[in-house]
Amino acid sequence: MPERTVRIPGPDHPITLTREGQHVLIKALGHTLVDTRNAITLREASYPPVYYIPREDVDMGLLARSSHETWCPYKGECHYYNIAADAERGLNAVWTYETPHDAVADIKGYLAFYPDRVNIQVS
Repeated sequence: MPERTVRIPGPDHPITLTREGQHVLIKALGHTLVDTRNAITLREASYPPVYYIPREDVDMGLLARSSHETWCPYKGECHYYNIAADAERGLNAVWTYETPHDAVADIKGYLAFYPDRVNIQVS
C-alpha cells in the first residue's frame, strides 16, 4: 500500500494519519503481540504519535474484549481489550475505533496499545 497522509484541519486539534512502513514490534510479558510494517501512525495535536495496527497483524489470542468504552469527539466511540496474560498492566491496555468518524476512517478496526503497558519498538 502506498504511503498516504491525511491531515484533518482543526484550529487547536490537528490529526495526521501516515502509512510510513516502519517496523513495529510490540511485546508484553515476553509475548510478541505485534510484528508488522503495516501500522498507521496517528499524530494528534501535541500528543505523542500512536501506532494503529491492523487486526490481522495482532495476536488476538492474547487479548480479551473488555466492557470498557469511551468517547473521543475527534475519532468516535472507543472500545478496549485486556492483555489476558498481564492482569497487572494489561487491563484496558489496547483500544480500537470500530466505527470511527469519516475523517479518520483509515483506523477503522485497527488496534492501538498504551506505551506504558507494553514494550513498543519502532525501526
